[in-house]
This record gives sequence, structure tokens and C-alpha cells, in this order.
Amino acid sequence: MKVILTQDVKGQGKKGQVINVSDGYARNFLFPKGLATEASASTMNDLKNKEAAKQYKLATEKAAAQELAAKLAEITVEIKIASGADGRLYGSVTSKEIAEKLQEAYGISIDKRKIVLDRPIKEYGTSQLEVKLYPEVVGRLKVTVKE
Repeated sequence: MKVILTQDVKGQGKKGQVINVSDGYARNFLFPKGLATEASASTMNDLKNKEAAKQYKLATEKAAAQELAAKLAEITVEIKIASGADGRLYGSVTSKEIAEKLQEAYGISIDKRKIVLDRPIKEYGTSQLEVKLYPEVVGRLKVTVKE
């Protein structure tokens, strides 16, 4: 008997998979516990529609991330910070500060954990940073630190 799993079943498969099991296992275990439904034409069609919707959602999210990456490439975030007598900064510029300035100046909200700092920014000048927007989509952002 072919069934569609509605939840992960150990030893059988993951949610959404179509598997072939014995009639007794399906009737006595999977169906009563709500772990599977029978793979009829209508349920197979529903499964295909859900998969197509999921793929569409992933594609639109990736397209939005690529659009944001293109927008970030044109942006330069300026951060003003005080320094000591020798020209070195007090502390360092963090990804949190960069994310806040990006939100404040351009209205672009990015999680601070997505901004990749190889090393802390402790001197004046311009740095090129990577921003991980989506799997396989990485944006570039210029950050200028001024006095």
C-alpha cells in the first residue's frame, strides 16, 4: 500500500515522502496515529501543489536576496567614531553598529549575525565586508570609518 507520511517516521522516511508499506502496518499503526495518509490521486495532487508552492517561495526569497545584494553593492555606510591621540579607535566597530547605521540611513534591515567581520575594525578608512543574505547569495558592503 502506498502512503504519504504526514510526520517523520523512524525507519520509514521523512514528512511528505511517498512510501510503500504493508497493509497491516498502515491500517494498524500509521493511520491511527496520524503519521500517514493513503496515497490517492487527490492526496498526491495536494502533495505536488505543496511542493510547487514551496519551490516558488524559495525562488522568490532567493530573488529578493539577490536584489538586496545588488542594492548593498552601491551603498557605503559611514560611521563616525572618536579616537585616541595616536589615531587608533576607542574599541572597535562591531557588526551591530553597522547594522544599526544601515537601518538608520538607508532603511535596510539586516541581522547583525549576517555581516561577516574577518577581524574587528579598529582604524579609520574603508573596509569591504561580506553580508550573507541567503544560501549561495553573498552581498558586498562598504563601510567607511571617519573621525
